[in-house]
Amino acid sequence: MTKRYFIVPFITVILAACGGEPDKAARLQQLKQQKARLDQEIAALEKEIGKNDTTQKVKTVTIATINDTIFHHYIDVQGSVDARQNVNVYAKTPGVVTDIYVKEGQAVRKGQVLGQVDDQLAQAGIAELKTQLELATTTYERQKNLWDQKIGSEMQFLTARNNMETLKRRLSTLEEQLAQTRIVSPINGTVDAVFVKLGDNAGPAAPSPAFRVVNSSSLKVEANVAEGYAARVKTGDPVIVSFPDIGREISARIGFASRTIDPVSRTIKVEVPLPADPALRPNMIAHIKIIDYTAKDAVVIPVGVIQYSMGKPFVVVAANSNGKMVAQRREIEMGRTYNDRAEVKDGLQPGDKLVTTGYQGLDNNDLIKL
Repeated sequence: MTKRYFIVPFITVILAACGGEPDKAARLQQLKQQKARLDQEIAALEKEIGKNDTTQKVKTVTIATINDTIFHHYIDVQGSVDARQNVNVYAKTPGVVTDIYVKEGQAVRKGQVLGQVDDQLAQAGIAELKTQLELATTTYERQKNLWDQKIGSEMQFLTARNNMETLKRRLSTLEEQLAQTRIVSPINGTVDAVFVKLGDNAGPAAPSPAFRVVNSSSLKVEANVAEGYAARVKTGDPVIVSFPDIGREISARIGFASRTIDPVSRTIKVEVPLPADPALRPNMIAHIKIIDYTAKDAVVIPVGVIQYSMGKPFVVVAANSNGKMVAQRREIEMGRTYNDRAEVKDGLQPGDKLVTTGYQGLDNNDLIKL
């Protein structure tokens, strides 16, 4: 009896242990089903709350109303101011500078004497020739009187006249040479620089000019335009010229556009006449904007608001939907761009509300506010 009593409980324990494993698997499966039901309920509640509470999804943006305007496209080049009459004045005859009659900044007239080269030899030659001419003139007059009275030979009369006329021509030549010892301004203007000093050698072959005279009332801007734009630039085209050093901008027109392309720089030369202005100086930097395209009544937007999807440009506009402000994507057709502005050929029209800030990540019908 004792052995039977011991064996029966042991078998019961073993059976109980073996029967526990199915209960755990069933419980795990039950918990998983409960979790799935809870996840569904949570998702449904979140969706319902999201529909009822839209304030968290409204994005603040800035908008700008689109208006039609004139769009200009420019060719930008850099040039410099130059004087149409900017003359280096040299002495016409070599010699030592004996007098300087002007100073820098002085206004001068055309033909005014600026300086003098040593003319002693020319003066001495003229004085000697004048003495000879006086004698020749007296001899001629006497021979003429005799010839008028039929006294003397015709040859004597003709020789006397020829001697006198030859000396006159020589005197005229010497006086011209004397005039070339004076350094004369060829234009009206201002003495911009005096290069010579008393005692310096001057002449047409000198290493530097004697003076520089500039007519500041006749200025121009010179610039070189790349060959690729040559077909779009012509005389008479409107331009905007700005001078960064003095903070000034003027409207003008091209006065000259070269028809020849420089073989070295592959550019064409353009010149823009400038109005008289004491603030403008030769060699001053100038920026030229040549208008090569104009569109009237154009829709123009900032380049920065344009986004791309699958390679196609689009922008975001604000629209009214059921009394609420929502975002809408608009695909656009772009025209030309200049700096930070772009011409829109299609996709927008005047009156549209363009989203200019806060447009990133907006989809169609997303709620927005200002």
